[in-house]
This record gives sequence, C-alpha cells and structure tokens, in this order.
Amino acid sequence: MIRRASLAAAACAAIGFSLLTVPAHAAGTQAVASGSDHVKCTSMSNGQLCIVMNSRPQSIDIIYTKKSGSDIKAQLGYRMNGSSSYAGLETISKGDRATQTWNMSWPCKSAVGLIKVQGQGTFETPSATFPGC
Repeated sequence: MIRRASLAAAACAAIGFSLLTVPAHAAGTQAVASGSDHVKCTSMSNGQLCIVMNSRPQSIDIIYTKKSGSDIKAQLGYRMNGSSSYAGLETISKGDRATQTWNMSWPCKSAVGLIKVQGQGTFETPSATFPGC
C-alpha cells in the first residue's frame, strides 16, 4: 500500500496535480477539469478516479482514491480503441489509494480510466490523450 501511495504521489507531483484538491460528491459521478488533456478525473460518491497519460516513458496510470464508505472489491483498468484491459481484483478501503500502470507504445491515442466495482458496475473518467498530441 505504501508503494501504491508513493507511485500515485510521484505521478501527481510529476504533472503538478494533486488528487486531494477535488472533493468527492455525495452522489453520482462528475467530470473534473484538470487543466490538461493528459489528466482526467471523475469524482464518485466515495472517492475519485483519475487517468494520467504519461509521455516518458509512455504509459497510462489509473488512480483511485477511496475517501469514504465501506471496503470495495474492484479492478482498475482503461479502455482504448474500443478494447478494455483490467488489472486483478483488489480490496480497497477508506483512505487507500489504488494505482495501476500500463506501459504503452501507441503514440497519440486517447483512453478512459475505468474502475469495475463488484456489485456496483463500471465507472469511467473522461477521455484523456498523451501529452503533445
């Protein structure tokens, strides 16, 4: 868990963005402006889901910060070109920050971040693009 938090903090610091600056909303999801096409977030009832498109090395980070509520079992993932990829199922508790990274070799593509929560469905971020595209 410490490694995940460190990776998420490093990713946010590298792009000048803090996951803690956007409050979670009581119900539904809402797109959050990040000031950049390569970082997009969605506030959810109990947390925040973000996608970060990195150029060096070219990769996608999916970050979920759970701010309230009971434990969930979920998979982080992304969708690009109509195809989705997911990491393994994990338990995420209040106060946790779950992070997954996928290395890419496709320049100038867009993707959405995904979280598939058992018993609740799949939630997504707005579409993000790699920097410089």
